[in-house]
Amino acid sequence: MKQREQWTSKIGFVLAAAGSAIGLGAIWKFPYMAGTNGGSVFVLLFIICTLAIGLPILLAEFVVGRRGQHDAVTSLKRLAPKSSWYLIGWLGLGSSFILLSFYSVVGGWILSYLARAIVSRLDTTDYSGLFNSIIADPMEVLLAQAVFMLMTIWIVQSGIKGGIERASRWMMPLLFIFFIVLAIRSVTLDGAMEGIRFLFVPNWSYLTAKTFLLALGQAFFSLSVGVTAMLTYASYLSKEEKLGQSAFNVSILNIFISLLAGIVIFPAVFALGQSPAEGPGLIFVILPAIFNEIPLGGFFIVLFFILLLFATLTSSIAMLEIVVSTGIGKKHEWRRKASWLFGLLIFIVGIPSALSFGLLQNLKLPGGTFFDFADILTSRFGLPIGALLISIFAGYVLTTADTDDELKMHPFLNRSWKFIVRFVAPLAIIVIFIASFLS
Repeated sequence: MKQREQWTSKIGFVLAAAGSAIGLGAIWKFPYMAGTNGGSVFVLLFIICTLAIGLPILLAEFVVGRRGQHDAVTSLKRLAPKSSWYLIGWLGLGSSFILLSFYSVVGGWILSYLARAIVSRLDTTDYSGLFNSIIADPMEVLLAQAVFMLMTIWIVQSGIKGGIERASRWMMPLLFIFFIVLAIRSVTLDGAMEGIRFLFVPNWSYLTAKTFLLALGQAFFSLSVGVTAMLTYASYLSKEEKLGQSAFNVSILNIFISLLAGIVIFPAVFALGQSPAEGPGLIFVILPAIFNEIPLGGFFIVLFFILLLFATLTSSIAMLEIVVSTGIGKKHEWRRKASWLFGLLIFIVGIPSALSFGLLQNLKLPGGTFFDFADILTSRFGLPIGALLISIFAGYVLTTADTDDELKMHPFLNRSWKFIVRFVAPLAIIVIFIASFLS
């Protein structure tokens, strides 16, 4: 039996963990959530909630993962034998499986846009029609989804060092560089400062309970907690690394990339007279139209969709890693076969989501299409329930000796973290859970 792999360095772990968090939530959802909720006030609340609540939950997953030193199910069995807490691991596996099944569909859309941007610069005037035609074409969406899954499988089957860490070391720095290049281009457009003011100058009329809850939910979900991704990644971490510092670095990187996404998008939106409140269609409908109107727009739109592809891939490999790690248990020599087997199964399960806007558009399930139903299962149930249980487990089930040994922080910080994961975080998750059904 092969020995369990470990990250070769702290930076490799931080980049991989940050990549898991920095996906469509940061680049796609954050801008349209900020755009539809007043911009700057939402951004401020998002930063506060990320550091005050999201970071402690992230640290809880790190603690459980490194303490267990195995996949989520095995780790929880080791830490709480003769109990049912290991079911959190199976919940994380199920959530990741379903999440990747429709997340890979969006990854396929990005590939379709990228291919078109390279070939023809998305040269059209009806971007809404283009988007609808892409997602309704069964052959295109299935082929693009398959290619995206093949890319994900190829990385994961190569292991932690040779696959996930190596890919993260390339993709994450390139993502930062591309983002900075795009941000510089965006803020140099005429009228771009209106977008900067929208993003950073508070309009306090938006300081409402609804905005706070939405910012809290965005902070919670953007860190990729609740599906045991961070628990799984932390299980490959050596005992020498400081968990608190790593969790803080991941949280700051997530905030940084979210803000960069806003700096790329909103100055361009305001410069060309578009509305920041366009919602989910912002990156697929509005941004291509904007880039098409600026000098060197064809180059920058290709750069943007490469960046978006990298961010989506770093999240998808984390989701597949959860499934593979749990599926193989201690049989690490089965990784390659398991990656292809589970990747194929996820692709098959994702087919109805891929066809939800074409052949299966008339199939209605609770919440809407099959794609919407899969999204609701994970975002409204799997993620919050998983994060709630992890928070309770780290706060009440793990002994003080266990957590102190893993954290190695100042006693005041230890007590503060314990208070948040025991009381504040569970309450916040329950409030988000209830609010999602009342909205």
